Amino acid sequence: MKNVKVLGTGCANCRNTMALIEEVARAKGAEISLEKVEDLPIIMSYGVMSTPGVVIDGQVVHAGGVPSRDKVEAWFIST
Repeated sequence: MKNVKVLGTGCANCRNTMALIEEVARAKGAEISLEKVEDLPIIMSYGVMSTPGVVIDGQVVHAGGVPSRDKVEAWFIST
C-alpha cells in the first residue's frame, strides 16, 4: 500500500488532485492511503512552496498545479 499525501490549503486544484489520484488508483487497482494535509508548517517541511504538492511514501513527486493523468498513472504502475 502506498501512503499518498496531497499538500495544499483546500483550493480547487487541491480538490481536483485528490479526486484524480483516487480515480486513477481505483482504476489501476492500487491500494493507497490518501491524506489531505492543510497545515502550512507541515507543507513547508516538505519543501513545497507551490501547491498542490503530492508526497508518496515520504517523497515529493509533484508540486504546483494539478498533475496530468499520465503522471498520476505512472505513480501506480508498480503496485
